[in-house]
Amino acid sequence: MAANQEERTRRRLSTAERREQLLSVGARLFSESPYDDVWIEQVAEIAGVSRGLLYHYFPTKRDFFAAVVERESERMLRMTAAVPGMPVREQLGAGLDTYLEYVQAHAHGYRAFHRADAAGDLTVRRVYRRALAAQERQILDALAADPEFGPGPGERDDVRLAVRGWLAFTTAVCLEWLRGSDLSREQVRDLCARALLGVLT
Repeated sequence: MAANQEERTRRRLSTAERREQLLSVGARLFSESPYDDVWIEQVAEIAGVSRGLLYHYFPTKRDFFAAVVERESERMLRMTAAVPGMPVREQLGAGLDTYLEYVQAHAHGYRAFHRADAAGDLTVRRVYRRALAAQERQILDALAADPEFGPGPGERDDVRLAVRGWLAFTTAVCLEWLRGSDLSREQVRDLCARALLGVLT
């Protein structure tokens, strides 16, 4: 009886819903364990699907990981989206708080993402570059709308380079912080905020 009910539940999920379910399971597992310790069989078992069905959606484990990273990157962009009309200085602290909370809660996934890019994996590197470009654009658009930092990013190569460098700096700080730094999240937030404001001003 239970098996038949479960089978009916599976059939009710659309393709998009099933994919989202698998990515949600992957996001949790990659946040809890290093990349090499996550097994496709484990994902399939938790989601209640066959391994073959999982491979139908994601041909390889690396494809699955890249899709998880892309989903999480899009979620982070939504969480840290700029508030129209609010000065950048006021938004920076709140945005960094959200970002650092995410980094801390998903430490394994965050580290695995950056290790995979450094190792030269092409699938993850494409996702990585798209995510960084979207973060950069989000920050530049917020700066362009703030009279303190205008004019627009298209007219300011120095601002664009500064933001790109700051993103690399923030990543390096977060990775070091996750290794066991004594700094609190608030101290890391203030360090990163001062770095961006300092280079812009």
